[in-house]
Amino acid sequence: MGKKHSKKFLAIVEQSRKVIDECDIDGFSAMLNDGNPLTVIDVREQHEFDAGCFEGALHLSKGVIERDIEKHPISENDRIVLYCGGGFRSAIAAESLTRMGYSNVYSLWGGWRSLVVAGLASSNQ
Repeated sequence: MGKKHSKKFLAIVEQSRKVIDECDIDGFSAMLNDGNPLTVIDVREQHEFDAGCFEGALHLSKGVIERDIEKHPISENDRIVLYCGGGFRSAIAAESLTRMGYSNVYSLWGGWRSLVVAGLASSNQ
């Protein structure tokens, strides 16, 4: 079961979801298998990432993604999927990256929880 979020946070998330591209777990799985390059970024906090992540995901938490993304070999045209716990924080981060000029960014609706259910999660412990 997901967390109960504040009304103001949910309002920000809904605003972001209106202007970004999202994928669900089926769309994400299709991207993984279509043969095209894909960068997966986990925007959760360090302790969440340490507990488990999508194998091969780059960890850039929502708090530092704008500051640190250019430290990595990711171009503005690369296909990027962001995920968090459920798709809320990643939606906000996707909007931010889009404003920075990244043109092929998706937020994974369902986030980490959908990765776990789909068997795409790996434990880091």
